[in-house]
Amino acid sequence: MKVSEELKALQTRLGHQFADPSLLRRAVTHSSMSGPGREDNQRLEFLGDRVLGLVMAEALLRQDRKASEGQLAPRYNALVRKETCADVARQIDIGAALKLGRSEQMSGGRRKMALLGDAMESVIAAVYLDAGFETAQDLILRLWGDRISRVEDDAKDAKTSLQEWAQARGQQPPKYVETARSGPDHAPVFTIEARLASGETAQATAPSKRAAEQAAARALLDIVS
Repeated sequence: MKVSEELKALQTRLGHQFADPSLLRRAVTHSSMSGPGREDNQRLEFLGDRVLGLVMAEALLRQDRKASEGQLAPRYNALVRKETCADVARQIDIGAALKLGRSEQMSGGRRKMALLGDAMESVIAAVYLDAGFETAQDLILRLWGDRISRVEDDAKDAKTSLQEWAQARGQQPPKYVETARSGPDHAPVFTIEARLASGETAQATAPSKRAAEQAAARALLDIVS
């Protein structure tokens, strides 16, 4: 099959050349673009979520052989949650290769946390189907990088951590301001800006206010820490 320039570039950023490029094309095809003869990435997302989960569970067990299940669970959740998958997707610019319907393009779909997170899981599944578990595992561990070693900090509630950071420096608690809302009423997308009294700010977008606030707090922590 003919491979588009966007997919060629994404393969380079992934560090994996597909034997079957159609798997990658399906992985970046959103349901708004599906149709006769064109499969979307929903089934791949289902599989990729499980592959990612197994890789992270094994990595956490290896990293801390004395940790209890109660300690491991929040670390695991921090590594596989949609926000983390979306962060990794931004890191390799999956958004540039996403195939979206017109409505999703017009509403900023290439930047949406949910779409990017789903696409990241789908790409993981595509690599798994194309080259097997070990290749997918290597890809995940490389892309997630030091997120695994610092996961204990990431597992903490980001809003709580940001508030503790501000209070330790004599600042007022952070403020969270809704700066934009898009999408239909049944599936809104919120953009929240987290603000510190010292002037630093960070924005994040998510399908719920709570998720957007957490993501904005996490982004602001990355800036100030």
